[in-house]
Amino acid sequence: MAGSSITTVSGDPSLAPIVAAWIVGALFDFPGGYTVEEMTALILAPADGPKETFVLFDNDQPVGTAALIPADLDSRPDLTPWLAGLFVEPLFRGCGHGTSLIHRVETFAAEASVPVLWLYTAKAEALYARLDWERAGMEEDRGEPVVLMRRVLTAQRSIAAVAASPPVPSGSAT
Repeated sequence: MAGSSITTVSGDPSLAPIVAAWIVGALFDFPGGYTVEEMTALILAPADGPKETFVLFDNDQPVGTAALIPADLDSRPDLTPWLAGLFVEPLFRGCGHGTSLIHRVETFAAEASVPVLWLYTAKAEALYARLDWERAGMEEDRGEPVVLMRRVLTAQRSIAAVAASPPVPSGSAT
């Protein structure tokens, strides 16, 4: 992955139409799906709570995206926020870019004090399971079965905080 970097759409809004084209082409290419213009507006719209869209560059070329959004699955409005819209250009798959984007969204969510992050997938359960996401159930999206998954982030931060804290001297009261 030498030469890769990740930036935010909030930092460079000119990336929003590129991301929108990927997402519409990969996820919403069906009758009644979003247009690129509608998706661009959604990406750029302000949100209540943490929201960000990330773009991964391989050298100077944008090749992938993932986002943290407040809502993603119509049947589960009670769950928030979501890792959504993971996409890597086909020629750049298998290079770890998807994993880098997932980790970047997780880090952003943890920095925003998100305790649990959600996603759903029809085809990539094994990828997320390898990255410590756990199956939380089955749902439907447009009549198709999808796997609901979650990633608990608070334990991660607690473990990291304990590891980073100085040791308590022996015999000291805690």
